Amino acid sequence: MSEKIKTSIMVRRDLWDEFRAKVAVEKGLKMLSQAVEEALEEELIDLKVAEALEERLKKMEGGPADESVPVKPRTRTDAGRVIREMRDARI
Repeated sequence: MSEKIKTSIMVRRDLWDEFRAKVAVEKGLKMLSQAVEEALEEELIDLKVAEALEERLKKMEGGPADESVPVKPRTRTDAGRVIREMRDARI
C-alpha cells in the first residue's frame, strides 16, 4: 500500500453532498476516503494504460514481428478463381 496523505480540496457543496450520500448508501460513510481515492484512480486510468502500452511497444520494437518471411503455398492455387466461387456462392 502506498503512503497516504491528508489533503484539503474545494468542491461545490451540492456535488459533495450528492457524492457523500451515494457513498453512504453503497459503502457506508467510513469508506468515503476510499471512494474519493477510487474516483481519482478512475480519472487517471487512461494515462496509466497509455504509459503501459508505450512500454510494451518499446519492448516489442525489433522483436519477432519484424522477422516475417514470405512463404510459398505447397499446392498450386488460383486466388481469383477461389474468390469468384465464393462470390457466386453468395447469390
